[in-house]
Amino acid sequence: MAILSIPDQQAEWHDPQEIKSFLNNRGIFFDQWTCNALFDDTASQDEILAAYAKDLDPFMTQGGYLTADVISINSLTENYPAIRSKFLAEHTHSEDEIRFFVDGKGLFWFHLDNEPVFNLLCEKGDLISVPAGTKHWFDAGETSPFVKAIRIFIDTSGWVPDYTNSKVEERFAGFQFPIR
Repeated sequence: MAILSIPDQQAEWHDPQEIKSFLNNRGIFFDQWTCNALFDDTASQDEILAAYAKDLDPFMTQGGYLTADVISINSLTENYPAIRSKFLAEHTHSEDEIRFFVDGKGLFWFHLDNEPVFNLLCEKGDLISVPAGTKHWFDAGETSPFVKAIRIFIDTSGWVPDYTNSKVEERFAGFQFPIR
């Protein structure tokens, strides 16, 4: 269950339909899929992709997406502070960045033109597609990170971030993840 926040307006939404409408009106696709499969930290990428193939395959075919993998971040992730700092810097991608959260949570931040900066806490079952060229950054949390998400792209070159060097993310460094 996602939570949408606009920190500068001290506004927060919990209703999935309101969140979906807000994001879709800004060109960001958001949906929620059933997410019943349970995995431990030893689950392989192939096991996770196979568990969601019935939803994932038609989605990828319809969108022309050709590759999917699984990103798994937890408290045992080696060199996590360095990995986190790469995600925390505002960037864009040359193609859509799609994530389906199969477990855990993470905070996507958006810096759209003529809009206040906002974020979306994605959790298990949330699917988000950040359009190509959209300024954004991601936070799995400073302590106790836990994210298990399927990443979907047309080409692996789309995974390469193009950093904006705006430093806008620094303004929100102290933001605490919203809680239900």
